[in-house]
Amino acid sequence: MSIETTFEFPPEILYAICAQVYTAGLPPSESSLDPVIPSNGVPTGHPSSVPPASWSEADSRHTLANCCMVNHGWYQAAKPWLWHRLEVRLPRTWLALVDQIAWNYEEESVDNVMDVTIKAATNVAIASAASEVEKEEARRLEESLFINTQLDLPEDAISPDLLSPIPSRNPSPPRRLRPKSKSPARWKIVRSISDAFQTAMDQHAPGMYVPSPNDPRPGRYVRHLDFNHFRTIGMRRSVEEGVNSRFVTGDRVQAVLKELPNLLAFGATEYMDGALTLPVLNELFLRGSPSGERGRQTRGRSLMDVNDTEEEERERRRECKELEAVDFTGCISAVFVNAFSEFVSTHLLSPEAESSGEEDEESRRSRAARAALHFEPVSFPGMRRLGLRGVKSILPRYLGPFLLAFSHLTHLDLSGTRVTSEILDSLAASATLQLKSLAMARCIKLTSESIKNFLVDSPVTSQLTELNLYGDQTYVSPLTEDDLRAIVTQAPAFTNGELVYLDMSSAPFTKEILAAAKPFPKLRSLGLSHIPNLELKAITAFVKSKATNVEVLTLINTSPELDRAAPRQASMSLHADIIRPLCTPPFTFSITAAATPKPAPTRLRVIELSKTMLSNLGSGAGSWRIVRSKGGRGWYVDTASSWVAAESGPVLRRDLGLDHPFRVEMEKLSDANGNVSSGVGWHARKMEILHGFGMLGREDGLYGAVSFAYQG
Repeated sequence: MSIETTFEFPPEILYAICAQVYTAGLPPSESSLDPVIPSNGVPTGHPSSVPPASWSEADSRHTLANCCMVNHGWYQAAKPWLWHRLEVRLPRTWLALVDQIAWNYEEESVDNVMDVTIKAATNVAIASAASEVEKEEARRLEESLFINTQLDLPEDAISPDLLSPIPSRNPSPPRRLRPKSKSPARWKIVRSISDAFQTAMDQHAPGMYVPSPNDPRPGRYVRHLDFNHFRTIGMRRSVEEGVNSRFVTGDRVQAVLKELPNLLAFGATEYMDGALTLPVLNELFLRGSPSGERGRQTRGRSLMDVNDTEEEERERRRECKELEAVDFTGCISAVFVNAFSEFVSTHLLSPEAESSGEEDEESRRSRAARAALHFEPVSFPGMRRLGLRGVKSILPRYLGPFLLAFSHLTHLDLSGTRVTSEILDSLAASATLQLKSLAMARCIKLTSESIKNFLVDSPVTSQLTELNLYGDQTYVSPLTEDDLRAIVTQAPAFTNGELVYLDMSSAPFTKEILAAAKPFPKLRSLGLSHIPNLELKAITAFVKSKATNVEVLTLINTSPELDRAAPRQASMSLHADIIRPLCTPPFTFSITAAATPKPAPTRLRVIELSKTMLSNLGSGAGSWRIVRSKGGRGWYVDTASSWVAAESGPVLRRDLGLDHPFRVEMEKLSDANGNVSSGVGWHARKMEILHGFGMLGREDGLYGAVSFAYQG
């Protein structure tokens, strides 16, 4: 006869295990620069391509889902991590998410929560009792708890009538959106009730543990919400249905955001930017204690009831955490632009003075001065990463105040926006801004002098590790040779050797400017495209002597020896002037003993080229193959070179066998001829905002298409 023993682990242990499972699905802070490929093996945690550096997100989520099915303890431990990151992909998934998070809780009252908590505390006391006398004492304790809590409720508790209004008691659909959500104020009430129970228990049974009240809503677990993968294409919906029957509406997004008090990252795209209304922007940015009691004051505030709707919303948002990352890539709809302008006008711009037509100019100026004196614009010190790539419809008069409100940014993507030299000068004067990753690609309103002053004279950019000033033949870089020379030789970011990503495409580089540059010992990805007069030998000399750790190099429409030469001559020039001197290990020979092979002069293994140049290369040479993106970009890749995990750490190998998993996958990508996912590519054009990986981060979905597929 066997006796089964069940081991119950403490909740803290189970929670820590599930936290490790979730963390195993996160990529390391330093990536391998290669697309994520399916591969077996234990994750290394290092920037290696094979074995993988981390689990895939699907593996991590599947493991957490299995943990939920073990027992109730594992379910409670894994549930927060399953809800930690939400990615909206399908319309029906979004509707189910809205139904799960933002369904109506008006029928719940404080009395119900109190009753559940008291019974839970009583059950703990009865379970720990050793005799019937002690159990009877516990039951009397339950009765006294009801009496004490009725008398000692927290002063800021909301009455049951407010949480359960009379209309909600009428027959209604089982679930509906709640227009006036109380999260996290409702959870604050529950927490206050729990504290009151603990105080009452300490009076009757000191040291007794009181379980925390269980809130069934999962919204408080969510830290990340994005619509990167959301699509409605292929659903066979008419134009009228697409306009009048949208899945992602402003009301639904607002209702969900109200139930996410701990949200830290939010990502939007052009497929749902029509839902970014003013109430949604208020929910996103006016969160946390710093947002309280600031901005434009409502006229007649002293005459209004303190319990009005606006004050309730302020109180509710004050209990939320401030966002750390927001990505608005490609949001250009009229709804978003109008809401953005109104948000800036309401909270960030000084109110215009109101005056009658009979007042003279001096009186109007005096009134305007008094109005500005009492106005304090809102600021967002908690925001760290902001992505506005492609948000080209926002006027500079609204974009400038908006950017200046974020005083502690570390990642900023302004590519394709209407940022002006005046806005850049204002950012340069900030005393608190300290950027680490900056993208200003194709910003047509910037001048050479403003860029030079921002990079050379401002301490805001002194600690940059990633810089994207990409330009092409359509939007050529505004930099002049003199200003470019000053940036390369004097800017702290260019002289301290900390840059890991740099794109100066279409800048007027010459052989002399490259020779005058300081070494870049940490540079891994370099963009030198659209420089038609720069010779290949000058690029080779620069990489070989000052940027030996560069792994990815872009040469689209660069040098007269490539795109403007004959096809056969262009292919020979690429191999003779770039690949052979930079990527080929030197020849060694010994007749006495086995000679140790020497490494290649540099780590270069991926070269981005134009469509014309890739066509001239045919199927490649040796281990070099052509990998095309889902869009118009393409790369010449050494499939035999990759980061491989070793006992001493990741090692860059250039001799991978034909059956190596990485080489096999690269061959498959090459044979796909562009029929690949949007996350395949190198040298991203878009900054990864939501997780903080910057220009070296890897994304898929619509963000991945912007990063690796689109030419601009």
